[in-house]
Amino acid sequence: MIDRELIKRALAEDLDGGEDITSVATVSGTERVVADFVVRTNGVIAGTDMAVAVLEEVGLTDFVLLVTDGTKVAAGTKLLTVRGDTRAILLAERTALNFLGHLSGIATLTSTWVDAISGTACKIRDTRKTTPGMRQLEKYAVRMGGGVNHRMSLSDAALIKDNHIAAAGGVAEAFKRVREKYPQSEIEIEVDNLDQLKEIVPLKPDLVLLDNMSPDLCAQAVKIVSGACKLEASGGIAITSARAFAETGVDYLAIGALTHSAPVLDIGLDLRAE
Repeated sequence: MIDRELIKRALAEDLDGGEDITSVATVSGTERVVADFVVRTNGVIAGTDMAVAVLEEVGLTDFVLLVTDGTKVAAGTKLLTVRGDTRAILLAERTALNFLGHLSGIATLTSTWVDAISGTACKIRDTRKTTPGMRQLEKYAVRMGGGVNHRMSLSDAALIKDNHIAAAGGVAEAFKRVREKYPQSEIEIEVDNLDQLKEIVPLKPDLVLLDNMSPDLCAQAVKIVSGACKLEASGGIAITSARAFAETGVDYLAIGALTHSAPVLDIGLDLRAE
């Protein structure tokens, strides 16, 4: 997945209208080198297309992609090799690594959560807690880590939360208004307790979000719904408790940390002579 406009903005931000004064001063402009993108720690890779597109943006075309997105790799694995002008490679280095490390970090963290609930029917799902301007890329990285995407935007589906319920004067009224205004849209409703859940099940929502409920309450919710709609647990879920939630029978675990708290995967660029 590639966002070329984002790449242009990132490179322009790095140069800030000037030039790479360090490289201009230390590199004559005639040198050619080979550079390898190498992962320093184990992880899952995402963002190789963005890294390649950064290279292309600065005029580098002689490269070999060695690993595809979604691949689990060990420390020391070469991901991408590029040959060309030294100044151009140094200009591309940080921007390419920023995208590659960030997106691979998301894929790696997602994979850890997916592994934690392996063997259950539950799926790890992301949220809209994404970096502004990078949602498409970050949600792509979640998929590369084995997770699934929640709605991409506010227009994709309705999610009726406590503030909507308060504004509409009740959960039934909020649901009614959404269904009348957008009859074809998927509707998800957030509930804080089992009494609210019992109230909304007859409305036939597509999905119910169980907000900050314990595994025990989630298990009771599964029995109450009895397959009438899908259930998503959200809030208060740690990697250590993920399996307990997944084994209750809920369909999804909503994990905002996949995108808002994923540590960058350590990837470096190693230069060597042509």
